[in-house]
Amino acid sequence: MEHYKRYLNLAIRFLSIRSRSEKEVRDNLLKHQAKADVIEKIITVLKEQKFLSDLEFAKSWIRSRTTFKPKSRSTVEFELRLKGVNKDTVDEAFASMEEDSEKSDDYTLAKNLLESRKNRYSGLSKQELYQKAGAFLARRGFRWEIIKRSIDDTF
Repeated sequence: MEHYKRYLNLAIRFLSIRSRSEKEVRDNLLKHQAKADVIEKIITVLKEQKFLSDLEFAKSWIRSRTTFKPKSRSTVEFELRLKGVNKDTVDEAFASMEEDSEKSDDYTLAKNLLESRKNRYSGLSKQELYQKAGAFLARRGFRWEIIKRSIDDTF
């Protein structure tokens, strides 16, 4: 029982920093050498108390990525999959986010990113513009069709 309370407090502290996926909490508890039955009990309690939800975590991650450091949908999906969120949950999170906001599609995100960097790219030749702006958007995971269209529409 003492171990359970210790690991539960550890998990709650881990979740207090930022929201986490179920896999991240499991991995953290394993790192601290918690036994499998204790981990399952803690995960169940955290889910019941609404401290742990992969869907809410995915929504939060998507909201963060579209607001602070925009990346393409495929890149965000990949990040969530690395964090242990299953594909159905990721799709559900994107679907609910698209209902809330129109700025989450790749074209709009790419165009907004370019708008914010318009001054940097002024005075460049068309080739340099495509190279620099295209490389910037490609690093953020955008597909070539989206990159070309957003550059053409912005400049």
